[in-house]
Amino acid sequence: MSVTNILIVGVGGQGALLASKTLGQVLLDAGYDVKVSEVHGMSQRGGSVVTYVRYGEKVYSPIVDKGEADFIVSFEMLEAARYADYLKKDGQIVVNTQQIDPMPVITGAAEYPTNLDQLMKEKGIKVDALDCLTLAQQAGTSKAVNIVLMGRLSRYMDFTEDKWLSAIEKLVKPQFLEVNKKAFKLGRGE
Repeated sequence: MSVTNILIVGVGGQGALLASKTLGQVLLDAGYDVKVSEVHGMSQRGGSVVTYVRYGEKVYSPIVDKGEADFIVSFEMLEAARYADYLKKDGQIVVNTQQIDPMPVITGAAEYPTNLDQLMKEKGIKVDALDCLTLAQQAGTSKAVNIVLMGRLSRYMDFTEDKWLSAIEKLVKPQFLEVNKKAFKLGRGE
C-alpha cells in the first residue's frame, strides 16, 4: 500500500493540533502506521503553522515534500494558497473561507489577495471551500472550526463517520463533546 500525505495548515491558535490528533487517532484506530509531525511555525496566535500527517502500511518519515500531498486541509484561505505547491497533481484542498489578515495586511503594507479559491481552481487545483467558522458557530462555538474541517475532510476518506466520532470522543473533554460532534456533522454536510 502506498503512503497517503496530508498537510494541515493555518494560523497559530486555530486548533491545528487537535485536528492533527483527531486525524491521527482515526488512522491509528484503522490499523495504519501513522507519522504526525509537530506543529511547525509560530504556534502562538497569528503565526503560520503546518502539520504533516502521513499514513500507510509502513511510514518512515513525517515530512511531506512539495508535490506529494494528497490533501491539504487549511484553516484559512491565504495559507491554502501558500501551501498549494505541496499538493499532488490530483490532490484535494479542503479550506475554510475565513480570512485572517497577516501582519503586512494589518500594518497596511499589503492587501489581502482576493479570489484565492478561484485563482487556485484556474490552476487546475481541486478546492472545496467552506465557511467553517459559520458552521462552527452553528454547532455552538467558533473554536470548533478544526472539527468542522475534519468533517469536511472525512467526505474524501474511506473511514466511517463512527470512526471519526470515536476519535473525537477519545480526544475532546466531555463538556465539549456534543458541540464537537455537531461541528463534525455540519462539516461533513449532514
